[in-house]
Amino acid sequence: MTDSTRAPRTGTTPVTSSAPTPTARLPLLDILRGVAILGTLMTNIWIFAAPGSEWAFLQGVPMADPFDEPVEAVFRFLADGKFLAMLTLLFGVGLAIQYDGARRRGTPWPRGYRPRAVLLFAEGTLHFVLVFGFDVLMGYALTALLAARLLMRSERRRRQVMWVSVTLHTTLMTLLTLALLTDPSDAPTAVSPAVTEVYAQGTWWDQIAFRLENAVALRMEPVISFGLLLFLFLLGVRLYRAGAFSPTAHGRLLRGRLAAWGLGIGLPLNAALYLGGEDLFFLGRYVAAPIVALGYIGLIGTLTDRAWLPATLTRPLTSIGRTALTSYVLQNTLAMLACYGLGLGLTEHYADTGPWWVITLWAAICTVLITFASLWLRRFPHGPLEGVQRRALRRWMPGSGGVVAG
Repeated sequence: MTDSTRAPRTGTTPVTSSAPTPTARLPLLDILRGVAILGTLMTNIWIFAAPGSEWAFLQGVPMADPFDEPVEAVFRFLADGKFLAMLTLLFGVGLAIQYDGARRRGTPWPRGYRPRAVLLFAEGTLHFVLVFGFDVLMGYALTALLAARLLMRSERRRRQVMWVSVTLHTTLMTLLTLALLTDPSDAPTAVSPAVTEVYAQGTWWDQIAFRLENAVALRMEPVISFGLLLFLFLLGVRLYRAGAFSPTAHGRLLRGRLAAWGLGIGLPLNAALYLGGEDLFFLGRYVAAPIVALGYIGLIGTLTDRAWLPATLTRPLTSIGRTALTSYVLQNTLAMLACYGLGLGLTEHYADTGPWWVITLWAAICTVLITFASLWLRRFPHGPLEGVQRRALRRWMPGSGGVVAG
């Protein structure tokens, strides 16, 4: 028995949408990816810079007080959860582009996509073990496997899954918030000196062992936010097919609406939750922040449409966007080497000196990433890790073209 709502596995029936032709590259997507990568570091840099690093975040290190540390508070507010949501949505866009490419080549779907997801999961596992406990690639790989299957279903079915997943996710975040509000203990749990020592004085192997010993706790974010990940993946597919990233009048209209609604609703809501204190963390990061992310996408798209972003800004962002995987792993590696004792040990030296050294470090790493990506792309068509992916997939899937991203 066949499901009449399913698309053909080899793709003979076109999808009705305003999306561009499969061979057209959308410059805006590269710019948005670049912004999302550098913006994600705006959040992660505070994790690297905290004594105890990843474990301190899980223990509930106090957020910056907007009145005592206004610079840090604004910096973190503008970033926290927004750029991660943007990156997740853009990954869904990339999945839609890969689906179109598979249909064009006649590659079975989703069977033809699975090696990509397996490879991404393996890369994320290595990144988690060797570099950063809050890796996003593993969660993306698992979410993509489900989203890839849903691309075979009707638009109505995907829309149903979208709203069910985001409803369940919002309910879970609300319950977690209520648990925090009713918890009699107000102060966050202090990070033990032994854990702080692992990052401040421990070897690389000590940190690897610590992440492996605490893998379940460190991997909880993609578990509790899975509903949001799936929603954003499918929303990315829907926006792409609606033409929200296309250089057309309709695309410009959609981007304007995203900016107006996303910023108009998301920013006040997120600000209210942020000022409400740490107990509202889950609603702020995982409910309000994704709304702001949509506003960011619309705003950046609108500024690009009106040529208000100079080439001196869009060119480096495009370079980062075209080397997104390499830049993501490299930025966390550089932050690890700068902050932990196995490298420069900046956290131990400057942890109590205020926010400016952290912001300066973020700017310095961004400068290194932009310089590296720009110079690399002058000689090579893809980033280093992107090239490794392509070669691996060509061997694994002959005839696939090795396409790994939109």
